[in-house]
Amino acid sequence: MSDGSDGSDGSDTRPEVSHHDRRVVVGIDGSTGSDKALLWAAAQAQRTGAILEVVGAWSIPAAAGYTPGVVFEEFEKAVEDVSDQAVTRATELYPDLEVQQRIVESPAAPALVEASEGAELLVVGSRGRGGFRELLLGSVSQYCAHHADCPVVIVPSHTRSS
Repeated sequence: MSDGSDGSDGSDTRPEVSHHDRRVVVGIDGSTGSDKALLWAAAQAQRTGAILEVVGAWSIPAAAGYTPGVVFEEFEKAVEDVSDQAVTRATELYPDLEVQQRIVESPAAPALVEASEGAELLVVGSRGRGGFRELLLGSVSQYCAHHADCPVVIVPSHTRSS
């Protein structure tokens, strides 16, 4: 709330945020990095009373073109399976946690940035399934850190040994 010294009338015009408006968004892809991000995000959502939103994205790179016999629904189904496993894991750890799923046909980075709109926090792993392509195009976590609409937590996929 402003004290009026900034020229305002001192009233806070921001809308009240209810429990159901608070979201912690986490990107998942089935990698070790995304599993660690899921665990961190679920714990944070539980601590803060926010909803955990699990986001899985899939796309066929344009360079891949069309391959006869490839059914695009299989890609979506694989992401749905990974997302279902993530939701199960989060709710087993935190039975009272409200968890929502979002499956998006889009490259992961823009899908997560879009999901970050209005979120309290976006959580991603430091390394996913990008492999060599990630080196060429830039990592999802780096893209999110630069473009997300909310604070971003990048959870490391490894731990330092002492």
